[in-house]
Amino acid sequence: MRARRPPPSRHDAPGLLHAARHMALSLFCGLFVATALPMTAVAQEPAIAPLSQHDPFAAHISEASHRFGVPAALIRAVMRQESAGDARAVSSAGARGLMQIMPGTWDDLRARWSLGADPFDPRDNILAGTAYLRELHDRFGSPGFLAAYNAGPARYEAYLAGRPLPAETRAYVAALAPLARGLATASPFAFATATAIPWKDAALFVRQQDRVPPAGFAMANRPLSNAVSATIVRDVSGIVPPSAGLFVVRTGEGIKP
Repeated sequence: MRARRPPPSRHDAPGLLHAARHMALSLFCGLFVATALPMTAVAQEPAIAPLSQHDPFAAHISEASHRFGVPAALIRAVMRQESAGDARAVSSAGARGLMQIMPGTWDDLRARWSLGADPFDPRDNILAGTAYLRELHDRFGSPGFLAAYNAGPARYEAYLAGRPLPAETRAYVAALAPLARGLATASPFAFATATAIPWKDAALFVRQQDRVPPAGFAMANRPLSNAVSATIVRDVSGIVPPSAGLFVVRTGEGIKP
């Protein structure tokens, strides 16, 4: 027969009370830890969110801007107009990627600028599109290069010969030119007001007299006829409203293949 344990005496009461308090405190602490950890994780989510929303194309745009002397703001504006930031975009005409480059143009650009084989690669597509913008600008001036980028050089040359541009292209140029002007101060290029120069004679980019273009650049810089050059100066007023200024390329920068 098991012996019965005597009831606790008055002397044991403080010890039992201390033990009970210790157990209650332990349970409370465990409950606090169990509930606090999920709250901490939730509280940290906003700090992590901006990392996932970081612009994945910023580094490529910066590289293209520095390499080809085109303002980053203009590259971003063209990309937004062309593809709305969709790296896999394909137009009904077959233009591909962020900068919407036609297959034949892509093949030529990637060969001359040592780019990869995938036209949808964000970096290579941005570099190719920016190189093309630069080449068209050096060939047609501003704002004609925007029309040539959107409609194609042949279509813009037809416009210079008297054929009207599509409404889509006119709207495209009208939308991009103000964006380029408005974002000029945010670009790494100096901004100068062309007060003494008629707007239609001012270029978006100021060429460096001592810049030596690479061999692959000769095609884009081939001279135009006098008639075409004169038409560029006369007729750009029908494409876009007057410009408030121009971008000045930083001294010493050139285009590197």
